[in-house]
Amino acid sequence: MEKLQNWWADLHYSQAQKRALAILSAVAVFISVIVVSRGSSEEIIAAPTLEIQAPASTVMVDVSGAVTNPGVYSLPSGSRVVQAIEAAGGLAQNADTSDINQARIVKDGEQIYVFEISKYTGSSGKPRAAVRKNGPVMINRATTKEFESLDGIGPVLASRIVAFRKVNGPFMAIEDLLKIPGIGPNTFAKFKEKLRV
Repeated sequence: MEKLQNWWADLHYSQAQKRALAILSAVAVFISVIVVSRGSSEEIIAAPTLEIQAPASTVMVDVSGAVTNPGVYSLPSGSRVVQAIEAAGGLAQNADTSDINQARIVKDGEQIYVFEISKYTGSSGKPRAAVRKNGPVMINRATTKEFESLDGIGPVLASRIVAFRKVNGPFMAIEDLLKIPGIGPNTFAKFKEKLRV
């Protein structure tokens, strides 16, 4: 305390300046005490977190033909053809799955059509020529025999069309047939009027 008094006496300030310095120091100490005491007593409340759950993505698929319960079904995104068929009650007894890739992932809005064996086999079980109707050929449903009925399409090209459809899914437009090796613009022009998606 004596050292502090000696230091205070040795300051080269007037009495008025020393009083002002003492007052400012006291005010600074007082404010510091208030800030420290208030800061330690306040509780910090964390902002509430909101959980946003995205709705499960689904696809709508039309399952028709030789299945137990044909209709439109909602399936989880990423489902495969076999799951769509199961949703429709499974295959009918006369169903032919030879031109269906059951492992393929289905797309929203597509139709899966399961043909009946009796439509293109004889009583002996051997394939017979398809009976050509007057209507157009539906390229997402037609069998190899139905494609063979078109001008310029033989067994090899018909098989390529069905194989392409199995791997890549349904055609979006009749012009997609031009992606198949062996079908050029001239060949396509011969039968494009008879096609429908």
